[in-house]
Amino acid sequence: MSSWKDFLQNVTTDVEAHFSKLTNRLFNRLDLDKPYKIIYYRGFGSPTAVWLKGRVLREKDLSTPSDNDTTWQNLLATYQRFRSDEVPGVTVRVEAFGKAYTTITDQEGYFDVTINPPNDLPPGRAWFPVQYSLDNVMQPVTELDANQLMATQPVVKNGYLMISPPYSQFGVISDIDDTVLVTDATNLLQTARLTFLGNAYTRLPFAGIAAFYRALQSGPVTTLFNPIYFVSSSPWNLYDLLVDFFRIQGIPKGPLLLRDIKLSPDLLAAKGHHNHKLEMIRKILDVNPQLPFVLIGDSGQQDPEIYAQVVKENPGRIRAIYIRDVSEDQRDEAVRELIRITEAYNVPMLLVADTVAAAEHAASLGLIDSDTIPEIRADRRADNE
Repeated sequence: MSSWKDFLQNVTTDVEAHFSKLTNRLFNRLDLDKPYKIIYYRGFGSPTAVWLKGRVLREKDLSTPSDNDTTWQNLLATYQRFRSDEVPGVTVRVEAFGKAYTTITDQEGYFDVTINPPNDLPPGRAWFPVQYSLDNVMQPVTELDANQLMATQPVVKNGYLMISPPYSQFGVISDIDDTVLVTDATNLLQTARLTFLGNAYTRLPFAGIAAFYRALQSGPVTTLFNPIYFVSSSPWNLYDLLVDFFRIQGIPKGPLLLRDIKLSPDLLAAKGHHNHKLEMIRKILDVNPQLPFVLIGDSGQQDPEIYAQVVKENPGRIRAIYIRDVSEDQRDEAVRELIRITEAYNVPMLLVADTVAAAEHAASLGLIDSDTIPEIRADRRADNE
């Protein structure tokens, strides 16, 4: 006999499928005047395989955020992000490294494709161009006189993908919420307020995080490039906000691996958060088999548990783990138990109060240049002010 969880899973899956069909029919009628839009998510991979993902919607571009935007403007922008009119079943053409690939969007408008780069990649380069376009789709540019035909153009989006250079010494995998970005994820009301009523200018970074991540990317020798990956259970709908936030704060650019929020029993459960992040971390490790990694997260949710499992599954590949202490005292004891577990694998997991403490330890391991510590302290002080 199936359990109530299986029953609930089946019911929610059916509801989501029927809801998607109804909304697609409705919005296909209402949004014929809206332009097609390709959203690309920064691809990543290795010299042998690259993973690319994106989405096709029908919507107008959001206005550029500013620090003068009102609460209502921010709320409207958030509504537009989550009220996405996806385009299923359309063919996407992907061009990279002189070759073309095609894939088809799913019911939510998402597409993904794995490509194989050439063998003669430039050794000193990390970012490579990629172009996305919709096959056999043209859309209006501007309306001309009533007696003239409407000008049209193809739907094209240019982007970039990242491949770790052969001289990278290690990679960094970082959480976002309450690790890079102040979210207060343990408080649902506060999280909702920050998410729905703020923008990329009003959101706050944890003090000193930009300088610390720049130091990690440079490594102990400033001519290096160590790749940084950001993994979060935040929805893909917030991708543009996070990209803008990282750019404004001077946080190094890297792939963002977010989550497709679907109607399911796991939507708000810790299980869904855990499984998503673990799956993405495994993907990053798989495409970079030559690299050890530094893991950075916070104590508010399940980062210590996830990272401890990663250590067990990948002995010898994790150099250090830094956990920002954002939780209550009773949570700290559970984290300390996980610290003892990772120590058995010779992996230090530090529960740190701030960015400087993590940076000082990283310098002691030779992960960053010790001369960057004063800059990180100054960055922390400026962010606090």
